[in-house]
Amino acid sequence: MINDNAADSVDRARMPADVDAPDKVAYGLTWRQLAILAVAGLLFYGAWHGLRAVVPPQAVVFAGVVVGGVVFGLVVGRRDGLPMDVWLLHAIRHSRSPNALSSSGSDPGAPQWVQPPTGRVVLPAPLRLPADAIDDDGEITVGGGRAAITAATSINLTLRTASEQAALIEGFGAWLNSLSAPTQVVVSAQPVDLASHARAVADAARHQPHPALEAACADHAAFLADLAAHRDPLRRQVLVVIRTAPGEQGSHAARRRAEDTARALSGLGVAARALDGAAATAALAAAADPYRPPRPGGLAAPDAVITATANSRKT
Repeated sequence: MINDNAADSVDRARMPADVDAPDKVAYGLTWRQLAILAVAGLLFYGAWHGLRAVVPPQAVVFAGVVVGGVVFGLVVGRRDGLPMDVWLLHAIRHSRSPNALSSSGSDPGAPQWVQPPTGRVVLPAPLRLPADAIDDDGEITVGGGRAAITAATSINLTLRTASEQAALIEGFGAWLNSLSAPTQVVVSAQPVDLASHARAVADAARHQPHPALEAACADHAAFLADLAAHRDPLRRQVLVVIRTAPGEQGSHAARRRAEDTARALSGLGVAARALDGAAATAALAAAADPYRPPRPGGLAAPDAVITATANSRKT
């Protein structure tokens, strides 16, 4: 007899999730942690030799124990997924950075019609974004390079057999091995507007050819409205940001890489497409503020001239 489960038996190997974690050198500590402790120990040694002649030794030891405990907590502590010393450095940098930013230009000087600030009034600092421009085909100018975005859906591996899971993982690994430029995969959750869908279904229910279909549509619209009123439904968005390789030539290299990524991921059963300029702008705006609904009609370019139509002008 042939075992039907033999085809689904696949060799598995466990891989740690913290493959990018720094190496532990001694006592479970990294080079950075040992360096911080060594500097603290040298400072305490210097303070001991400099103050023991004028300060009681008990006071020096007590201060050393207190400072040593703070330093040890700073070394081994973590917050928001970051080491405590790195987190404090970011906090200090954030507190010293300007709170108000302006996208009016890169010149930090104020216009002539702005009165000079008095007292504690501080003018907004210039907002410098990493992206300079977005073309109509979706290519983003980032410093000296270019990037493009591919939107993709997700698949559920738990519903697949072991052999199918191995094939999908192998295909995904082949795509990862084909990458020759910096690539970022961003997975985010965004709110879903079910209220508008409920209204659309309710409007469509009145035009159904059969009373049973009308009742089913009305019941589904009521379900969507109740779900929107009592729940916060979310949808998962997967964006793959592909940049051009160093020294890569071609005016549409990033767009070509995005289309190649869409084709590679489509072979895995993922619905993927390369975003154009309007879709890339909407994706970046949603990433900056995911809880604000998208603006209808897209966003105008910074140098675009906006004119009103004859019907919209008031007489």
